[in-house]
Amino acid sequence: MTIMDADTPATTAGAETWPAEVDLIISALAAGEDRAKGSASPVIRRRDVPRISYRVLADLRLYSDAHHEGSWRLYTRDVSVRGLGFITPHRLPLGYGGTLELPAPDGRVIAVNCTLLRCREVASGWYDGALYFNREQAVFAMG
Repeated sequence: MTIMDADTPATTAGAETWPAEVDLIISALAAGEDRAKGSASPVIRRRDVPRISYRVLADLRLYSDAHHEGSWRLYTRDVSVRGLGFITPHRLPLGYGGTLELPAPDGRVIAVNCTLLRCREVASGWYDGALYFNREQAVFAMG
C-alpha cells in the first residue's frame, strides 16, 4: 500500500499504480456532487460527518472470505472518523463486515473493522462504495 496526499495519488518504486480510470471516475462523482449542491432542489446529504479527500490504496478482507482468497483492492476517495468512500473494480456484498488495511495520515498501516454500506456500478467494471467504521477512527479527525 502507498500513502498519497489528499488530492493527488503518488506512486513509489514497486508500488501498484493508480489507474487513470479511477481519477476520471472520482472527478465525475465530485462534479455530480458539486452540481447537486448548486441546484434549486434540496439535496439529501447522507453523510452527516465532515469528510476530507483521502486517496490511498487500501485492502479489504471480508469476514466471509475463505482464508486462501486474497483481499479486495480499494482506491479511496474520502474519509471521516466514521467511514470511507472508495472506488473498486469489484462488486462487493452489501452489509458484510471485514477488516480494512490502509495507511493512516502519518504513514502507519492500520487495520480497521468495518461494514460495507454501498457498492454500486458507476462505470463499466467500476464500483463506487462506502464503508462504515465499526468504531470512530480519531486518526482521521479534521483539524
